[in-house]
Amino acid sequence: MPNKLAQESSPYLLQHVDNPVDWYSWDEEALHRARHEDKPILLSIGYAACHWCHVMAHESFEDPTTAAFMNKHFVNVKVDREERPDLDAIYMQAVVAMTGQGGWPMTVFLTPDGQPFYGGTYFPPAPRYGMPSFIQLMQGIINAWQTKRQEILQSAGDITKHLRRTAVLTGEEDVLTPGMFGKATAALAQTFDHERGGFGGAPKFPPSMTVEYLLQSFVLHKDSRTLHMAETTLKKMAYGGMYDQLGGGFARYSTDIHWLVPHFEKMLYDNALLARVYLHAYQVTEEPLYRRIAEETLDFVVRELRHEAGGFYSSYDADSEGEEGKFYTWSAPEIEGYLGEDAELFKLYYGVTETGNWEGTNILNIQKELDEVAWAAKMSEKEAAERLAAAKQKLYDIRAQRIWPGLDDKVLTAWNGLMLATFAEAGRVLNRPDYTETAVRNAQFLYKTMRTGDGRLLRTWKSGSEAKYNGYLEDYAYLADGLLALYQTTFDEQWFTWAHELAEMMRTHFYDADHGGFFDTSDDHEALIHRPKDLQDNAVPSANAMAAQVLLKLSLYLGNQNYWDVAETAVSSLYGAMVQHPNAFAHWLCTAVFITSQPKEVAIIGDPAAPDTQALIHTTFAAFRPNLMVAAGEASSQIPLLTERQRLEDKATAYVCRHFVCQQPVNTPEALAAQLAS
Repeated sequence: MPNKLAQESSPYLLQHVDNPVDWYSWDEEALHRARHEDKPILLSIGYAACHWCHVMAHESFEDPTTAAFMNKHFVNVKVDREERPDLDAIYMQAVVAMTGQGGWPMTVFLTPDGQPFYGGTYFPPAPRYGMPSFIQLMQGIINAWQTKRQEILQSAGDITKHLRRTAVLTGEEDVLTPGMFGKATAALAQTFDHERGGFGGAPKFPPSMTVEYLLQSFVLHKDSRTLHMAETTLKKMAYGGMYDQLGGGFARYSTDIHWLVPHFEKMLYDNALLARVYLHAYQVTEEPLYRRIAEETLDFVVRELRHEAGGFYSSYDADSEGEEGKFYTWSAPEIEGYLGEDAELFKLYYGVTETGNWEGTNILNIQKELDEVAWAAKMSEKEAAERLAAAKQKLYDIRAQRIWPGLDDKVLTAWNGLMLATFAEAGRVLNRPDYTETAVRNAQFLYKTMRTGDGRLLRTWKSGSEAKYNGYLEDYAYLADGLLALYQTTFDEQWFTWAHELAEMMRTHFYDADHGGFFDTSDDHEALIHRPKDLQDNAVPSANAMAAQVLLKLSLYLGNQNYWDVAETAVSSLYGAMVQHPNAFAHWLCTAVFITSQPKEVAIIGDPAAPDTQALIHTTFAAFRPNLMVAAGEASSQIPLLTERQRLEDKATAYVCRHFVCQQPVNTPEALAAQLAS
């Protein structure tokens, strides 16, 4: 008989609907029952694409004996961390404080009023690796609950006090200078893997925000170390097994130092962030590889992660047919049988062997350059490239007939905001109108579906259900950034107006007037044991850093000094963290680069669709300029940067400005290029 999760729309929660565990979602009914029956809460947090979440579910939550013990002694609550990042952040912070590490599945034991007193991640069904079995753990928890209640309550209270320490972002004077970036770069160089790219050892996560900082720093400060670290990392990831060599797109992370063996789940946010950073690398270097990876990744998203109405789905699972990676791996005989005379060329290029490179099978990866493979195969590079492309397509079509990994088809506002920004920018940079149209349709979908009647954002939607849950700071900040990117591609002012509205809502409902920065939850959110304010980058950029970046950008369009001051105060508060721990604060570093680079505004007066206006727009975006904000339209615009500016000689005219102080207006691409270069 299905449990109470049958009422939910989250694919992750629905995976547990037939468990014998009497699961609740996080709601007042569960909390009331815990208080009424004086039972501790067993909180289990995970997500649909999480391999070890599936393992623990199969070993423990599907086991009748384990479930009976859980049902007798606990109120059991299951949470999708992607729908409820507030709960995930609060209780992950608690688990890390208690154990020194965290991850998913996350297992936390709470008092009836929600205070954590013990936690961990995966627990096995039998004792192993020095860990107790899950049953033994629960028996110990219940014994302590019954015999050492006061000690538990004291511990829970202490942990909760620790969680409630609020980060203070009140600013430091004159610390944001170009010299700080040399210190940050030096700190990154200490952990950089010069042979394989990335930072530190296994497992290796794609350092999207860090590489973005390195590219921006190179463009503005010309430090060759930054470009070396960025390019080495991007090339090694693109050649590795973490990148889907047939279908495009990146897996969550590499379990080894070589980027070879991925944790096979594909997340929307990773592919949004990585496609954007590869796009920027292409702009900086004009290296065709980076363009190819960006386009293949975005094409994968359009083909496999897009709802017909325009929203983007969340993820693909690591598992299919109960096995991790089965969908993506190949044996040498399979390749030979499918590709015939092209098999040897394909095997040579993609590292396919009889013994395999992972559990007897092959994860496709590029080990040799194309010219080397073509020489070995005694053919031209052109012929080798054509035959490899045909072979890739053939194997992709064959793979598509396999049983696919599970799809988490919920739509999350924040992650869609990240992907919106990437498609919008890629449409402009690569001259891909199809990407621009994808971005516009996504923005239209979000406007229609993910808003309340008063314009507030909602977090999550799934086809057949209504959008729900209050939007979080990351929903507002990521979406506003995406809308500004879309405005700079289409110059349709509705997107700028919406971004401005979202920024005002951030200021109204999320701003911490006492300590600076922004809370992760709004001022009218459900009352929890703590109102989190997360500052570090994790798998996605810090929402606080993104909020600051959005305010900085808008301030240049609006002439709003308050926006600038709020953002600069927050950024300057994290000077020490940025230079000492740049990998954890890379998006803050990007924001600091923006502040210190004396960013420019370009106001182009003219019809954005007219050829003379288009020529000026093309000149403005001809290079990667991360510190440039561009507006285009008539002087009757509602955007202050454009308002009441005149054309020269009745031609489209550009004004290059810094904080609304402008150079002489120009109306030729050559003159504009000269001003931008000065």
